[in-house]
Amino acid sequence: MELTKLVTEQRNPHTLDIDELSTLEILSRINEEDSRVPAAVELAIYQIAALVDAATEALANGGRLIYVGAGTSGRLGVLDASECPPTFGTDPRQIVGVIAGGEMALRHPTEGAEDDEGQATRDMQALGLSDADVLVGIAASGRTPYTLAAMRYARQIDAKVGCIVNNPGSEMEKVAHYPIVVLCGPEVITGSTRMKAGTAQKLVLNMIS
Repeated sequence: MELTKLVTEQRNPHTLDIDELSTLEILSRINEEDSRVPAAVELAIYQIAALVDAATEALANGGRLIYVGAGTSGRLGVLDASECPPTFGTDPRQIVGVIAGGEMALRHPTEGAEDDEGQATRDMQALGLSDADVLVGIAASGRTPYTLAAMRYARQIDAKVGCIVNNPGSEMEKVAHYPIVVLCGPEVITGSTRMKAGTAQKLVLNMIS
């Protein structure tokens, strides 16, 4: 699939003139686009509930909830996992965030990490991923190689697999037992999926945790 065909990578007709607007007008356009995100999340509420139930069962039986992603999606997963112990008093080992490229990638771009399928498998093995766990892949595109490889490995060992994506008909959606697809449309700034797509992912992660 060509990147330019993805909904999240297309130009937004509501912001084609954003470079000609005043600061107040730019912020108003961003706010208008952001206001569409909760409604998009609402449309996926049944999908979210199915994954939450699977994760709840896994945790009750001694398994873990593991988020996997690259770039912004990976950072959001790590953030959600890291906030669970102080917010909810959970054991830090119960909910885990994994980002392509490791800790360095939390603050710095790591070229090529998102494409390293072999490293994804090694990272899952090092984590001791088992069939008691639930793994959730996160990617706006639904096609990130690192995340896909982690999901496929999880399926091979009979772990339950979910995903949070922002494009329809993605490969990640096909691999997941519990796909969550939140369609919030093109970004305010073309391709900047840390914006609406990232906001949608954070809202879904809030619900899951």
